Amino acid sequence: MKRRNSSALFLHVRQVDSCPGSPITRQSSTISIAGVSSETLSNKTPTPGSAFLQCAACKKIIFSVDFEQNLRVCPYCGHHHRLPSRLRIELTFDEGSFQEMDQELRSVDTLEFPEYTEKLTTAVEKNGPNDSVLSGLATIDGLGVSLAVADFSFMGGSMGSVAGEKITRTLERAADQKVPAVIFCASGGARMQEGLLSLMQMAKTTAAAQRASQAGVPYIAVFTDPTMAGVLASYASIADVILAEPKALVGFAGLRVSKQAGVGKVPDDFQTAEFVHKHGMIDRIVPRKEMRTTLSTLVRILGSGARAEQQALL
Repeated sequence: MKRRNSSALFLHVRQVDSCPGSPITRQSSTISIAGVSSETLSNKTPTPGSAFLQCAACKKIIFSVDFEQNLRVCPYCGHHHRLPSRLRIELTFDEGSFQEMDQELRSVDTLEFPEYTEKLTTAVEKNGPNDSVLSGLATIDGLGVSLAVADFSFMGGSMGSVAGEKITRTLERAADQKVPAVIFCASGGARMQEGLLSLMQMAKTTAAAQRASQAGVPYIAVFTDPTMAGVLASYASIADVILAEPKALVGFAGLRVSKQAGVGKVPDDFQTAEFVHKHGMIDRIVPRKEMRTTLSTLVRILGSGARAEQQALL
């Protein structure tokens, strides 16, 4: 199947071999439990591999087995810890159904930004994918979807030329193959090491979402922690249905910047998924355990028209 050449002017990438996955890095503490000193208890994002973990929110100690069985959600306070992209796909979509695409893309340091090449190489070595977005095709309860999943652990999930191109291709594949597009958002915003090239991805991804809409295929976005800045201001906020994980950070400027603006005292739940949902931007807040069922229902209902059109063309 031929794919449209999507805004080649905005794409500055080169081809490389895909890198294998590697364990997630984390920051560690030295808490002693039952006389056992452990550097595997995390102050921030817990990482499996030890008997105990520490919740990033309530700081309570969790058995690693319980943490994994609960889909990395704290059993005490319900805090949804961040997930790497591949694990999120495994938990949400049909086993073995994911077909990764666009693996050959990798950003180029066009501006020769200081230390950018080194940071990009380090991020690839630590996280596996060649950029902050993993894209491809998958099924959920047997229903096909065009999929993209952002990973905050890769340079803060920042959107550069490659991430923008992967999002664009995800939406274009949905339009071409008449399947719903599902995009998990997790980003601090545009990747400023790529300057204007990163900001141009906002226009490109927005145009791709419009083409998917014109093709009559549904586009579902899921806000995870965090969904901020240029990503929120472009493709994330114009989906047909917007879901969010509980307490996900959602906003344009950071809380510190918002406070400095001096407009007034911000609410305690400012820039959370709950605050944004209350003001009508998010359609539903979905706990991680319910995400697969919710997405399956939406794909089945909203994608029926596109599937009927596809069948008619066969």
